[in-house]
Amino acid sequence: MSALSRRLTYEQRIFLLSLMAGLVGSVPAVVLLLASGYSVRTQVTVIVLLALVALGIASSIAGRVAFPLRTLSNLMGALREGDYSMRARGARHGDALGEAIWEVNALATSLREQRLGAIEATVLLRKVLAQIDVAMFGFDNDRRLQLVNDSGRRLLARTEEELIGCRAGELGLAECLEGATPRLTDIAFPGGSGRWELRRGSYREKGVSHQLLFLSDLTRTLHEEERRAWERLIRTLRHEVNNSLTPIQSVAESLRALLDRRPRPDDWDDDLQEGLAIIAERSEALDRFIGAYSRLAHLPQPQFNAVDVTDLFRRVVGLEKRMPVVVEGGPEVSVRGDRDQLEQLLINVISNAVESSLLAHPAGDGRVSVSWRTDSHAFWAYVDDDGVGLDAAIDVFVPFYTSKEHGSGIGLTLCRQIAEAHAGGLTLENHPDKPGCRATLRLPAGEGLNRRPAQG
Repeated sequence: MSALSRRLTYEQRIFLLSLMAGLVGSVPAVVLLLASGYSVRTQVTVIVLLALVALGIASSIAGRVAFPLRTLSNLMGALREGDYSMRARGARHGDALGEAIWEVNALATSLREQRLGAIEATVLLRKVLAQIDVAMFGFDNDRRLQLVNDSGRRLLARTEEELIGCRAGELGLAECLEGATPRLTDIAFPGGSGRWELRRGSYREKGVSHQLLFLSDLTRTLHEEERRAWERLIRTLRHEVNNSLTPIQSVAESLRALLDRRPRPDDWDDDLQEGLAIIAERSEALDRFIGAYSRLAHLPQPQFNAVDVTDLFRRVVGLEKRMPVVVEGGPEVSVRGDRDQLEQLLINVISNAVESSLLAHPAGDGRVSVSWRTDSHAFWAYVDDDGVGLDAAIDVFVPFYTSKEHGSGIGLTLCRQIAEAHAGGLTLENHPDKPGCRATLRLPAGEGLNRRPAQG
């Protein structure tokens, strides 16, 4: 019976079960009919009618059970094929079949919304990829190109149909899929050559991992920044040189006119000395500016040695004579760095803090303090003042910017270069709740930060 049940379809099993249920009720009626005094013809007619009714009822039950299941099967098939517009009738709560139909309809609605969202996201992504100025390539495990945007097609000077399926080596991109990333590289392509920033990533498509390759053209950006840097440099140099040469030229003309006068005035010697002093002063100022720029452009590589932090700060603070600088101190540590460069950095930063404090407190009753701390990641040094603070609209680290009458605008830029040469950083920020600002020097901890036991 079990083997027969396995060979029968679901509808056939429902039909047989319904038929057997009908026959169970029909057997007593047939027995009573045969025991009655009706003629044989009447008995046969009634028995045939009962059999036909049982067959009809069984067939109807099988059809009613199979029809909604076939409807659900067709709906699920449509969903599998991507058609989310079909819905089944008869969905209602409180009914087993109705709840099943309701859930399938809800699934179709959800899948339709997700598909629309995916299509909209894909269209948006394609538009974004078409507009970005970064060449993007997607390669499968065999290093065959599967994805490319408009910038990539222009770079390789080929259509998408010609590119898809090509190996990375055929496109000149094999080396880009190897080595460190991100990095800068010089590559010549059919659609352009220059310096590129190379980055890689990964994505999965149909469960298979793919590599993403991004190439950003830095040539135009570098040329533009180089042009702007030269413009700023020439403008600054012209301004500084004119500031010195204009008075020198004016004084020189006055002295020549003085020497040509006959007879010369009685105080001509004093005028000559004063004019020569002005020429010497402006020449010295110009020399200081050129020297400061030379130091900025030729900062030597730091020579790393152990530097005692407490001794370094006390030495630098001792050089400041205009007002007392408070050493709040910190842990007894030493860092690896170039002592001379770190000393120069701290001298400039503390000098700026003192000058800012004196501007706000001409009587010299301002306060400048230094402190430091350490954590597991870095060494932090702080120089705090109660001066005039920073103008939020001005970047004080821009080369040649200065608010001082005789400043060169090199000091803070040089300080930041020194900090970055030590793999650290330097920032200046206004105090959030009081006047003045804080300069923060950060140096990496690594193996270069060593605690020394406190002396006691």
